[in-house]
Amino acid sequence: MAERKKLLLRLDPAVHDAIAKWAADDLRSINAQIEYALRRALDEAGRKPKAD
Repeated sequence: MAERKKLLLRLDPAVHDAIAKWAADDLRSINAQIEYALRRALDEAGRKPKAD
């Protein structure tokens, strides 16, 4: 697997809290939940990465 990229992300506190709750409900870390949501959005937009 390729090395993971690091990214600094600033979020509105309410958005962070909502993602944290969603992550807890799905038994994921906040980081994994953000990646899940981004991958889902990419797929829905027809821009799914080639290397999954």
